[in-house]
Amino acid sequence: MTDYLDLPAPQVRERIARGASGWPVLGGGVVALLVSFGGFVVGLQQTGDAKILGIVGVSLLIGLAALVLLAGLTPVAPGEARVLQLLGRYTGTVRTDGLRWVNPLTNRRKVSTRIRNHETDVLKVNDADGNPIEIASVVVWQVEDTARAVFEVDDFIEFVAIQTETAVRHIANSYSYDSHDTDRMSLRDNADEITTQLSEEIGLRVAAAGVKIVESRLTRLAYAPEIAHAMLRRQQANAIVAARTRIVEGAVGMVELALARLADNHIVELDEERKAAMVSNLLVVLCGDRDAQPVVNAGTLYS
Repeated sequence: MTDYLDLPAPQVRERIARGASGWPVLGGGVVALLVSFGGFVVGLQQTGDAKILGIVGVSLLIGLAALVLLAGLTPVAPGEARVLQLLGRYTGTVRTDGLRWVNPLTNRRKVSTRIRNHETDVLKVNDADGNPIEIASVVVWQVEDTARAVFEVDDFIEFVAIQTETAVRHIANSYSYDSHDTDRMSLRDNADEITTQLSEEIGLRVAAAGVKIVESRLTRLAYAPEIAHAMLRRQQANAIVAARTRIVEGAVGMVELALARLADNHIVELDEERKAAMVSNLLVVLCGDRDAQPVVNAGTLYS
């Protein structure tokens, strides 16, 4: 089922980025801004030009350094990660929630690591027998490797949606909707096995994007409207044949039991012709659609 998948090896993998708690940096930055503002005010109150320029210049440098320092503060919410990129180069991922401080020059992209659902549209495809069917599924997935999710594909959400639809179509084409051969799996009779294979195939398809498949389920499975009526009649006919087969098997067993009990208990001796008549009558009674009308024989067994 999945031997045809030939996915390229990932060029980048997630690694933990260097960082620190942002609260000390926040406190230091605020203090530095207050010092800068105070120094600026004091500098303007001086008398000499050189003195004013010196104090004001130092105050502005302190304020600029504080702003640069504060620019590295990054809030990370639970269920989120920040992918860091410095001058085009991947430098790591921040997964620790809270206020974190990283290199202020990095580009920080937010990636959700929460569990998500994707439900496909109702797809009209042909099963292994060529019958048009309607099928849909829901997939539960989660970003496992944020680096691959960001850098290996253009849009990992769209990538998951397209690959899920492709896998659903492939699974639908590989099996019959309803199989009468017990050695062959079918979409209707082997739902658990089919969904397991669907999860495995989707997982292989989206592994390049750093996505893990938690579960997948078929939410709709039906014949297409143009053949639904004909297939319903076929299913009804198959059910009738199966029921008749079961009835005949039971009736034959009951006839065998009746003949054996009559012979064992020596109730009556029947020749082959009378046995055949008794078998015929019992089968008619046991296999008929309507209740049999009893006829009382007022003569002998042979008249």
